[in-house]
Amino acid sequence: MRVLIAEDETIIRLDLKGLLERAGFDVCAEARDGIEAVELARSEEPDVAVLDVKMPRLDGIEAARRILDERPIPIVMLTAYGQEELVSRAVEAGVFGYLVKPFREQDLLPAIHTAKARHEELAAHRHARDELQALLQRWETAFERAQT
Repeated sequence: MRVLIAEDETIIRLDLKGLLERAGFDVCAEARDGIEAVELARSEEPDVAVLDVKMPRLDGIEAARRILDERPIPIVMLTAYGQEELVSRAVEAGVFGYLVKPFREQDLLPAIHTAKARHEELAAHRHARDELQALLQRWETAFERAQT
């Protein structure tokens, strides 16, 4: 699984990269701020993103919103801040996980796998909905033709 990491603190970013690589993930991109995260999500097309909330130039929640607008992927937020307002903003943006620092490997890895699973489940539901809408439209068209 290809992972984008966005964390402005170098030491934490390096720790995250090492932890994820030891767990078998491919860290395909590392961002130091939210703008860079959005750009790297676009160019590197990761399977999942792990974003810090408080970053320069663009916070992680707004970066997540922009990434999801362009290409829906599971996103897990990491932050030292657990305020309800930030959690609500993250949920509203569409992120799939939220971990408060300091986190442990046994917290992060299940959060990533759960986010990926929930994202795939949501994508399957959206696909089924789209198929049902198309089928309904075909039935409505056929019904209208039969009425004339």
